Amino acid sequence: MSVAVSPVVFGPTPLSLESVIALAERRAESALDADPQWRARIDRGAAVVDGLLDREGQIYGITTGYGDSWVTAIPLSQVEALPRQLYTFHGCGLGRFLEPEAARAVLVARLQSLCQGVSGVRFTLLERLHACLQEDLLPRIPEEGSVGASGDLTPLSYVAAMLCGEREVLWRGEVRTAAEAHAELGWEPLTLRPKEALALMNGTAVMTVLACQAFGRAEYLLKLATRITALNVAALRGNPNHFEARLFAAKPHPGQSRVAAWLRADLELENLPPRQRLQDRYSLRCAPHVLGVLADSLGWLRGFIETELNSANDNPLIDPEAGDVMHGGHFYGGHIAFAMDSLKTLTANVADLLDRQLALLVDTRYNHGLPSNLSGAPAERAMINHGFKAVQIGASAWAAEALKGTMPASVFSRSTECHNQDKVSMGTIAARDALRVLELTEQVTAAALLAGLQGVHLRGDPLPAPLDAMVATLREDFAPVVEDRALDGELRLCLEQIRARHWALYG
Repeated sequence: MSVAVSPVVFGPTPLSLESVIALAERRAESALDADPQWRARIDRGAAVVDGLLDREGQIYGITTGYGDSWVTAIPLSQVEALPRQLYTFHGCGLGRFLEPEAARAVLVARLQSLCQGVSGVRFTLLERLHACLQEDLLPRIPEEGSVGASGDLTPLSYVAAMLCGEREVLWRGEVRTAAEAHAELGWEPLTLRPKEALALMNGTAVMTVLACQAFGRAEYLLKLATRITALNVAALRGNPNHFEARLFAAKPHPGQSRVAAWLRADLELENLPPRQRLQDRYSLRCAPHVLGVLADSLGWLRGFIETELNSANDNPLIDPEAGDVMHGGHFYGGHIAFAMDSLKTLTANVADLLDRQLALLVDTRYNHGLPSNLSGAPAERAMINHGFKAVQIGASAWAAEALKGTMPASVFSRSTECHNQDKVSMGTIAARDALRVLELTEQVTAAALLAGLQGVHLRGDPLPAPLDAMVATLREDFAPVVEDRALDGELRLCLEQIRARHWALYG
């Protein structure tokens, strides 16, 4: 579902989570704020750093070593060389590389943080970061190597190195050297000034953009899981009165009530006769209560993520007005870690819910007259056809792995870096975990969607208008299963559509 997005302006105005996603997916243009006062404020921060150097002031990471090496004084003759040392010795990341969308978003987040004007960098640095974004010159950032302590030091070293014409980049669809890309663009690689490497690296950009991506996927998953639940209520001839407005007025969690309202609209509750069955099993009856926890959590999750996105999260910070330095710990990713640990649990519960609904659909003991395993085969072929049997097994495996992945990362703090980083956030690991749980939950969702589609086909009852429209759209790509066929291709297509937010759901 392609949505037009207004141009994103980097400057003193906060960015939304949606702006990050839109830029990451190349659905929006961007520009730097033209306000001369704001631009001058950025450069004043860099001038403060230069002034302190002229006065031989002591500034962490500028006239001292890094981390526990802050007690090591750096002679002024070597201060200019220190930034390159920082990104060089952090070039030890491993694991898979971030996808292009995530790497793009990292540039967005780091740029937005520097736009706060307290990082002591030149406006030239902001211009070059923005130029990389516009030209789609992307650093190759390894996923692993950050404990979320001094932010994402190792992953972000690949951003700093790229700006200086070093290491590998993704450029015009190919892996190239940064030096080659700079030459083709006619750019002179930057030489980072004192504080600039630290400002680029000592922050939470990687964990924050992964959190932005996770939030966007979870938000859509909530709506799709609701629509699937409505399909399954129809396929199982469930009791839609479980979602009655009066009922939810008695327990008025706003998100829970919103999910129930979506189900009422999907099932056209007002137009349906009462069902004979008094109470459905919990995976149908309590769906608003399961999905509602995610719905009611989205507000505070957004708050945590967007506050982090629009913060100055490096160290030290430079006050361009007072002309002094503030040493602190804003690089600590505790809020992102907690948000992502929470999101893991919330989304894994969605996987479990849909897996349980699928288990009802395929089992003749509970599906109220549907064929075993949702097989659409005629009677003479029924004994050798197995329909969705293996799909249900797969969904059970994916749900189990999602549930296993909910162990919180934030409590696994490690003391590292000679006990300077003796309490760390694990924010980046938590965010990566959340994305993995989301991936597995989306796989369960794809299976549940195709099974629900098969269920309403086999039931053959007239459908309420919203569900009928959804089924018609799905039938463009997914035919009923009559004779057994391999469904992996269709499941993968369904996954692609889920991740592209293909279906418009609930406005």
